[in-house]
Amino acid sequence: MQIDAVIFDIGNVLLEWHPERFYDAEIGEARRKALFAEVDLHAMNDRVDMGGPFRDGIYATADAHPEHRDAIRLWHDRWLDMATPAIDHSVRLLRALRRNGVATFALSNFGIDTFALAETTYDFLGEFDRRYISGHMGVIKPDPQIYAMLEEDCHIAPERLLFTDDRADNIAAAAARGWQTHLFEGPQGWADRLVATGLLSREQAA
Repeated sequence: MQIDAVIFDIGNVLLEWHPERFYDAEIGEARRKALFAEVDLHAMNDRVDMGGPFRDGIYATADAHPEHRDAIRLWHDRWLDMATPAIDHSVRLLRALRRNGVATFALSNFGIDTFALAETTYDFLGEFDRRYISGHMGVIKPDPQIYAMLEEDCHIAPERLLFTDDRADNIAAAAARGWQTHLFEGPQGWADRLVATGLLSREQAA
């Protein structure tokens, strides 16, 4: 099946995103486990990814849990130290596709302010043909609406879209709409898939 556009998730596909790893380094594993058990920080982040306020949303959560206030505020104050490093092989694949004239899109759960912050550090975020960022769309993966919004905007048949994401639920939602999909478990597997589809040569995918 012909592929007219390749769609990249960003977190853990192009850019590592492991808040637990960051907190382990900052406050220790035991304190991190207690914090994450008592406060749903990922739900807090989902609200940001849906377009909610970045600083005010995180600080409000911190104020609601004064025993963890300083640690929770790190989610805002040290955000760039959590969203790191870039996954260099994936970035090379993105650029190789673009050199081959393949349309590349981003579809990512990302807040408005956090995406703007990431752009100050990672220039490849500005290199997509189209960017579908949840904070601007008001909906996050795996809600079917976000996939429908992308389809409506790009006017490409679902079966001609190839999407990679590191989360199985996001992949399943795209596959249910007829998209071609690849569960990202590392850049080499993604490179192999792009070679298998004929979008890149083995040399271009290195």
